[in-house]
Order: sequence, then C-alpha cells, then structure tokens
Amino acid sequence: MVLVACISPLRADRAQARQTIGAERFTEVWLDCPLRVCKQRDVKGLYRRARSGEIPNFTGISAPYEPPVHADIVLRTDTMSLEDCVLALVNLLGV
Repeated sequence: MVLVACISPLRADRAQARQTIGAERFTEVWLDCPLRVCKQRDVKGLYRRARSGEIPNFTGISAPYEPPVHADIVLRTDTMSLEDCVLALVNLLGV
C-alpha cells in the first residue's frame, strides 16, 4: 500500500491520477479545512506572503482550488482530531 500526499487543486488532475493508477486502486482522501483555519495554523506565514503577492500561484489564494465532488472520504480537520482522522482512514482502507 502506498499513500501519497500532494496538493492537487484541480479535479482534472485528480481524475487523471485515478485513471492512471486505476479506479479500483485509487482512494481520494479530502482533508477539508476552511481557509480561515488554514491561515490560523500557518506557522510559516505562507498565506500572509501569498496575500502580499510574494508567493505567486498559491492554491486557494491566487490560484484556484476545486473541491472534490466524490471523494472516497472527507476528513474535516477543523473539527476532527488527528487521531480521529487517522482512525477513519485506517477503517476505510481496512488496515
């Protein structure tokens, strides 16, 4: 089993990954978190730098983000603990 964490803001890119890997072997996990919470958690100041134009093409600020329409699992990281997110993912994967 391989887990890959990546920023894939476009639905077409995620669909291409699903097609390439094979739908039966691909599980789309959406770590859903409101932008305001992402900004609060931003210890590196990346959102602030993106808003000031210092970082171009920053997903969700100056570049688009298309939420998944049919993710296999949605983990609301603003309301779920890390432990609950991990448990939900482990249960989904059956490991």
